[in-house]
Amino acid sequence: MKVVVKENEAGFVTKNGIFQRMITVGKYYFSRALGYQVHIEEMLGELNFVDIPYQVLEKDRTFREDTVKYEIPDGCLGLIYVNNTLRAFAVRKEYIFWNVFEKYEVRLVSMEKTEIGKEVTKQMLAMIPTKYYTTVLVREGELGLLYYNHRLERRLTSGAYYFWNEKNTVTAQIVDMKQTELNIAGQEILTKDKIGIRMNVACTYKIQDAVALSEKIKNLEQQMYSFAQLVIRELTGNYKLDEILELKEEISKEIFLKLKENEKTFYVEFISAGIKDIILPGEIKDIMNSVLVAEKTAQANVISRREEVASTRSLLNTAKLMDENKTLYKLKELEYLERICDRVGEISINGSAGLLEQLGVLMKNR
Repeated sequence: MKVVVKENEAGFVTKNGIFQRMITVGKYYFSRALGYQVHIEEMLGELNFVDIPYQVLEKDRTFREDTVKYEIPDGCLGLIYVNNTLRAFAVRKEYIFWNVFEKYEVRLVSMEKTEIGKEVTKQMLAMIPTKYYTTVLVREGELGLLYYNHRLERRLTSGAYYFWNEKNTVTAQIVDMKQTELNIAGQEILTKDKIGIRMNVACTYKIQDAVALSEKIKNLEQQMYSFAQLVIRELTGNYKLDEILELKEEISKEIFLKLKENEKTFYVEFISAGIKDIILPGEIKDIMNSVLVAEKTAQANVISRREEVASTRSLLNTAKLMDENKTLYKLKELEYLERICDRVGEISINGSAGLLEQLGVLMKNR
């Protein structure tokens, strides 16, 4: 039996199923009658010839020189590099590579420390399946609470964090520390004079103690909403409808102060609070509109009378001045004559009477 082994190949020689040696490039002759067989494999990438145990193969010097074996211990992950370039994630605990034409290497990544260090790059993480690590993203204006096995480990400021899942169960709670608005919409109130109204109230707050909040408060916004409802009902229920409409700003301040007194209960800081809208029932709204129309009509009548009085007083003063001053009277005649001439083509007068008298005669004869 003639066997030709090319430059990029290797041959595994067995006799009656027992490994004899590994051969490389060249021509060889073996007798099948004596039980010889040769398995040819390309010397590239991972070794695929698995019929012969590695413990047997490694006894051959040529095999040891042309291959490399890697074992990944517990608590570590493996990354496969080819010619110093990252190619793949090691999914098995053991690898045997040909190391003739390309340089194969498995680099170990330790998971001993829970937090992933800077030595593990983003390119490496992209190769590692996400089941092996936990990613925590904390944005600007947020605070992260890091837990190992459900116990608080530390606080996290803004940034990206990565943790191995090997030794600890890693979880994180992200708390928004930015100013937030809480709206209490359509809150039904019964006024002191037994009129049902609805009120929209808005308040702003921000969290002060994220750790205490996470440990002692569940559903923060829901609890604050319920508390604010009680405050609104308690304070506005002490006023009549007219007082609520008139003292809207003062009542808003009372609501804010009441919330401020209890902010430590929720581990927050209240920044503002106030009444946005007061919604009246339909019949009350009609009555209010009627009252408003009546008030405005009365005000308009007062203004009209005041203007009439002022106009009459002005005419009286003008008449007194003209009666006392003849020159002013003549000027007034000329002023009226000028206005009339603008509208009439020609007027003839003589000096036997005053201008106004002659004009009056003309008007009567028309």
